[in-house]
Amino acid sequence: MTGSAIIPDSPLGRQYVAILGGLRKLQSSADPAKVFGATTHQFRLNAPLDERTVSAFEAEHRVQLPEDYRGFLLHVGDGGAGPAYGVFRLGQMDDEQWKENNDFVGVLSLPFPHTLRWNDLTGKPEFDESQEANEGYEDAYGELMQAWQDEHYWNTRHINGAIPICHLGCALRDWLVITGPEAGHVWCDNRVDEKGLSPAETGTKERVTFVEWYLAWLDDALKTLSVI
Repeated sequence: MTGSAIIPDSPLGRQYVAILGGLRKLQSSADPAKVFGATTHQFRLNAPLDERTVSAFEAEHRVQLPEDYRGFLLHVGDGGAGPAYGVFRLGQMDDEQWKENNDFVGVLSLPFPHTLRWNDLTGKPEFDESQEANEGYEDAYGELMQAWQDEHYWNTRHINGAIPICHLGCALRDWLVITGPEAGHVWCDNRVDEKGLSPAETGTKERVTFVEWYLAWLDDALKTLSVI
């Protein structure tokens, strides 16, 4: 479980070493199912990427990946073990390659538009229960709701400058902001429950980087399985 190059002797490098060591401990657990999603990834990472692959991704999308995430890809792994069902491979979501600005992922080189929690339900169609028995009403309402979601609530402009990194289940996801004032921070996507987008938090921190987000999960998993 070593990276594609020697892990640098730096504060960030030592965090990578701690991650790899923690995962080795978790792999020895007799009951990994106690950690949500672990039966999917088994606490194992995909092989790291090489510099050429990461640089090609950045050039294609005209972005610079956050340092800690970039280093994770090069020295730790290209996704795999991680929060919930695990971390996505670079450029993938739910084991499928995504395309920029195509239905779900926005334009990576444009700034992420939010700096505060966002949950704008303006214009959401209201369901009229008195019309429920009328033929065609539910279909018409469904069309209005779909249009509102496409044009407003789920429009890709709301996640420009971010990449999906994790599926928490039931269409709840986490994103890593890579462009704009929030670059480097993880954001939670709870739009499926109409709770909008908000910065990920751990403990007393109101903003967390990718490695902070990952280590928070790792520490919790180690405590849950009593393998610290």
